[in-house]
Amino acid sequence: MSLFKRIFAAAAFVALALGLPFTAQAERITVTHWGVLMYGAPYAVAIEKGYYKEVGLDIDGVLTSKGGGTTMRNVMAAEMPYGEVALAAVIAAMNQGIELKIVHTGVRTAGEILWVTTPDSGINSVKDLAGKKVAFTSPKSVTDMLLTMVLDKHQIKAEAVSAGGIGSGLTMLDQGGVVAAPVMDPIWSKVHEKYKPIFAVADELPPMVQTVGVTTAEFAKNNPDKIRALTAARKKGVEFVYSNPEEAAKIVAKHYEIDEALALRAIKNLSELKYWSDGSFEYEGMDNMVKGLQIIGEVDGPVNWSEIVDESFVK
Repeated sequence: MSLFKRIFAAAAFVALALGLPFTAQAERITVTHWGVLMYGAPYAVAIEKGYYKEVGLDIDGVLTSKGGGTTMRNVMAAEMPYGEVALAAVIAAMNQGIELKIVHTGVRTAGEILWVTTPDSGINSVKDLAGKKVAFTSPKSVTDMLLTMVLDKHQIKAEAVSAGGIGSGLTMLDQGGVVAAPVMDPIWSKVHEKYKPIFAVADELPPMVQTVGVTTAEFAKNNPDKIRALTAARKKGVEFVYSNPEEAAKIVAKHYEIDEALALRAIKNLSELKYWSDGSFEYEGMDNMVKGLQIIGEVDGPVNWSEIVDESFVK
């Protein structure tokens, strides 16, 4: 037991012995790209609307990172090792021998990602990308994978260029370094009047599960009620986002520190795709993501979901 946990337990014992009230310290969850991409919208709602408190949890904030292995490490290092992480990062950690449990689906599609160009580029379709420089975010990333898959589908050869991020890709596009670059909400909602879409992943590829709720196997075993509570609160947040987009946009705008109109446009765009899962497992979408990861060399073969998925936490 850590020093913090020993002190915490001692304080609780003393309070109980003296008949004093004792409130558990607030905890934080981990959500990839919190405040930047829209994965975290249901969590913002769940915090703001008190859904965590309703199930006996005191969640007062979110830990985050730019994604991938960093977010996975944040989950495992946290006092409460639970978070929403890219499925690719979970598989990578599992392949390193880390014992994890996937406890719910997070974002069920990559369909919101699209490649755009400038209005005067002369690029109007995927076939127009042949022989041209096209940006993706970084090597082995989801955008690297998706671009490869779409070009292969159309039997097109293009020069794929690593931009280093969404913003960097759009800068390269503005400066003529590439003819197309990826973008997604809420950034797309902000810049949609400036660029022209070439293709959306939703129109080109089958659904792919992007993120999942994950915890350590030990935490899942020792804290099943807590995981169920976390999953239930998130599910309620998802339902609220879909049924109350205007109020959800106000909440997301507050927690993300972005414009409310921008948040609302992003929520409406993503709701059309049924972007946020209620937590239910979609194995076909998970397998589709694995197939894509195989293409870029991140996964060697199929994943045996029965080894890392625990469906008991989803109602």
